Amino acid sequence: MSHNLNPILLVGAGRMAIEYAKVLQKQKVPFICVGRRASTADTFEKQTGVSPKTGGLTRFLNEKNWPPSRAIVCVNVEELCTSTLALLNYGCTNILVEKPGGLHLEEIEKVACEAQLKKANVYVAYNRRFYASTKKAKSLIEEDGGVESFHFEFTELSSRISTSPLSPKVKENWLLANSTHVIDLAFHLGGEPKKMISFSHGGTTWHPVASVFTGAGLSEKNALFSYHANWNTAGRWGIEVMTKKRHLVFRPLEQLHELKPETFSLKKIPLQDQWDQDYKPGLFSLVEAYLSSPKNKALVSIEDQYRKTLSWYEQIKYTKGTI
Repeated sequence: MSHNLNPILLVGAGRMAIEYAKVLQKQKVPFICVGRRASTADTFEKQTGVSPKTGGLTRFLNEKNWPPSRAIVCVNVEELCTSTLALLNYGCTNILVEKPGGLHLEEIEKVACEAQLKKANVYVAYNRRFYASTKKAKSLIEEDGGVESFHFEFTELSSRISTSPLSPKVKENWLLANSTHVIDLAFHLGGEPKKMISFSHGGTTWHPVASVFTGAGLSEKNALFSYHANWNTAGRWGIEVMTKKRHLVFRPLEQLHELKPETFSLKKIPLQDQWDQDYKPGLFSLVEAYLSSPKNKALVSIEDQYRKTLSWYEQIKYTKGTI
């Protein structure tokens, strides 16, 4: 695959940048990587064969006076907003930024407003929308006549998060920073909420607002849905989608199983998932869509991300229930 593009600016040289670099190399897309620390740059070079520029994004842009036409931002969550704003202010008008696009609602709003002001396209990288399992499920759902109902769970591994080196600010916004992978995918499959009732309860040392979440509603596709998460106990991510002809199960999300009517055993559905096997799942198809199909409906614009954060994610996180 070849793209006649100027080099893409890859902002960040950490673990996710390495994953993006591998995809860009396979797709024969030239890129320049910009990182901050020499230690991270060394690891990046060992993994990809490409030597990043060090010293940070602002220094690179000031020295080069070069507004890239495209950029992929995959820095730490705390730096997503400032990095994207810097690119927009330097004239970059086509950006893919790692989820969730900002640390919290206010940062996402800043990026969305600046993108509109600059008439730029900024997309948030929800790679699970591009899994082979997602593509197959959407095909089966259409074949079956649509979604009847769906359920999703976004329980997180609290003990791991509490002891991780992530900053307290990221942990306090963990539902947006991480759990929205599941929430976004569920509503992508079953339709956005038209009506939703939410309850949250409890809290942890690292996420004091709440640790148990539950709710239900009706989607724009007239499918009933429910959700649950309890960060105080064991559990894992999962999505279940029910049509008139089958019960689809994503657990783990990279795989797809089905339960047919009048049966009780789950059957694994074969997938054409070579790209998901060879690279970080979903990333190859996500980058391909960003580069070649900007009107792809699976891409999430920063404006949509702000709307969803304001309308869904804040409600799920903050709506208190009494138990």
